[in-house]
Amino acid sequence: MSLAVIGMIAGMALGFAGYFGGFGAFLLVAALGAVGFVAGRFLEGDMDIGDFFRARDDRRR
Repeated sequence: MSLAVIGMIAGMALGFAGYFGGFGAFLLVAALGAVGFVAGRFLEGDMDIGDFFRARDDRRR
């Protein structure tokens, strides 16, 4: 599945949540989507848990 299709599905889910559940549901779906995205990147190996806790001066360039 391409990233465009995944983005479209996520946008539609946010739209439905905003329409039927209001702004609170929209924020909840957006926050849970962000958590799921980070968890997926972590499980795929694209992201290291140290990326969140490393100091700015210690970043690799």
